[in-house]
Amino acid sequence: MSEWYGIFIYMNLVVALLTYIHFYKRRKLIGFHLGMNIAMVAGGSIAICTGVILINQFPLHFLEITIIATLTGIIIGSLFGGLFDYQTLLTGFINGLMMGIMSPMIGAAASGATFILFLEFCIIGAFGLLILSSKNSS
Repeated sequence: MSEWYGIFIYMNLVVALLTYIHFYKRRKLIGFHLGMNIAMVAGGSIAICTGVILINQFPLHFLEITIIATLTGIIIGSLFGGLFDYQTLLTGFINGLMMGIMSPMIGAAASGATFILFLEFCIIGAFGLLILSSKNSS
């Protein structure tokens, strides 16, 4: 199963990219409350997935994985938050930072393929709910 971990990271980034393109087209129709939820879910979920997957793939590299997961969460959260306004950008930044710092600890405590599959299912579902909620908000 460990050879599939890299595919999950790429799959998460592709889902985030497609979701970003969707929200970019609809950014003027989305209110700031939903925008904050979007930034928090995007930055936090990608950071947590990246950290958990990488700590399962490279078990004793806590420092490097924490830095990678944190930077990934900050970048994704800031990108999604930047679609709306400065406060939303700040919310995505902070949430990506916090989830990126916590994710290697969660991955070390709850290791295994079952947990990663459950996490992937929850995150893909969360992105789907964000897309559905943006269609209902206009």
